[in-house]
Amino acid sequence: MGVRKRGFDPEFRAGAVRIVRETGKPVAQVARDLGINEYTLHDWVRLDREHNGEAGGQTGGGALSGSDRQELAGLRRLKAEMAG
Repeated sequence: MGVRKRGFDPEFRAGAVRIVRETGKPVAQVARDLGINEYTLHDWVRLDREHNGEAGGQTGGGALSGSDRQELAGLRRLKAEMAG
């Protein structure tokens, strides 16, 4: 017999991802609090970041926001201008 997978509705998934993003809590802690597998939640967070066009990296606060990416690009341009 195969193992049956639990199904989660889109609202639950979105809510779990939102908790990770807004609180900055580790994915493992949020997953424990919600009673789900931490690797499942890692996948949901990763998919959310990909869907939003964000860089990869550590879940729970590692990605740059859009304004942070713009600022970083500007600083890199300034550095290049100063160097040469």
